[in-house]
Amino acid sequence: MLGSPLKLTDRTALAARFRAVRAETERLCAPLAIEDYQLQSMPDCSPPKWHLAHTTWFFETFVLAEHVPDFRPFHPQFGYLFNSYYDALGDRWPRSDRGLLSRPTVSEVTAYRRNTDERTIALITAADDQTLNTFAPLVELGLNHEQQHQELLLTDLKHAFGLNPLRPVYTAPTEIVPRGTAPVLRWESHAPGVRQIGHQCEGFAFDNEGPAHNAYVNGFEIASRLVSAGEFLGFVEAGGYDRPEYWLSDGWAARQRYNWTAPLYWERNGLAWSVFTLCGMRALDPVEPVCHISYYEADAYARWAGARLPTEVEWEIEARQWEVNGNFLDSNRLHPVNDEGAFYGNVWVWTSSPYTAYPGYRPAPGAVGEYNGKFMCNQMVLRGGSCVTPFGHVRPTYRNFFPPDARWQFSGLRLAKDAPA
Repeated sequence: MLGSPLKLTDRTALAARFRAVRAETERLCAPLAIEDYQLQSMPDCSPPKWHLAHTTWFFETFVLAEHVPDFRPFHPQFGYLFNSYYDALGDRWPRSDRGLLSRPTVSEVTAYRRNTDERTIALITAADDQTLNTFAPLVELGLNHEQQHQELLLTDLKHAFGLNPLRPVYTAPTEIVPRGTAPVLRWESHAPGVRQIGHQCEGFAFDNEGPAHNAYVNGFEIASRLVSAGEFLGFVEAGGYDRPEYWLSDGWAARQRYNWTAPLYWERNGLAWSVFTLCGMRALDPVEPVCHISYYEADAYARWAGARLPTEVEWEIEARQWEVNGNFLDSNRLHPVNDEGAFYGNVWVWTSSPYTAYPGYRPAPGAVGEYNGKFMCNQMVLRGGSCVTPFGHVRPTYRNFFPPDARWQFSGLRLAKDAPA
């Protein structure tokens, strides 16, 4: 979780990285109107203002409170309002009611961020070497935590905007030229055998990415590209959402309960399909990767296509052969594109693997140990990053996880199948 110990010569670099990540969150909020900061469209989403405050609370709670002499919180009730799920730290405001917090105001949350930033930079600058090496891994954890919330801020905002009949535009689109055809799908073959997976090198990793361990895999094949929107449209038009034989039992129940008939944000007008994006409505490009589908929809499509979803071990084996590049947040496209030659980015890939602990996993002691381990139940693993994931935040070992019916994340699929006998 905390990566390798910070080198003492990296004090300046840590301060610079802290400033850059914190500034990026505020850059993402720059297009918002003041009314947008309060939006919460469902319990799984949070208002932009809450994201700004919660990421600040993380540094105040885990870095400043533990290492600043005579520490006093910025506000005595902010710990209650902006704690997310850390039971060891006490009671908290209900997640489903975050949109009701009109106070503190945006300006008060901004002041909270400024105060916490100043105190954190002062601590990084003035701490003795031993103290610096004690809290620097927590600063790095907090920065990676904030990058997760940068992605959540955009996915949550898109969900709220997508429910608005006015179809608000978050930002002007970066020009995307549709490709005429999708790249030819190839099957990358892997022989059976034992492979080592999990984080095993220097640099930051969340605790759920390790320990590195051996895993046996049967021979398998994995698709060279993501499933396209046009290919998924074939499933839709073939009545895939009305044929229970392709669906898991829980998936079919979810499809009926939520009345799913197509991926989230797809809209049909006569024979034409359009899709809502953070840059507004646009015609559905059949070549771009399909996006905003649940695990259940991904699994149903794979069955219909005569394939299956990869396990997370299979995905990581193939991913290690690729450079980490692709369409990430830094491209400012904020939407999947046909990105031939890139294995990462565009959409998080659903795997068939449940989110559980690796052999030998132990959560960190104290409240910070609640970061990942407590969620290892009833969730599925996704891999690879998306078009709103910050570049540099993704690794071959990165394990994202969501409930199988989640659709508001930028989630898609890549096919796999067993190797021929």
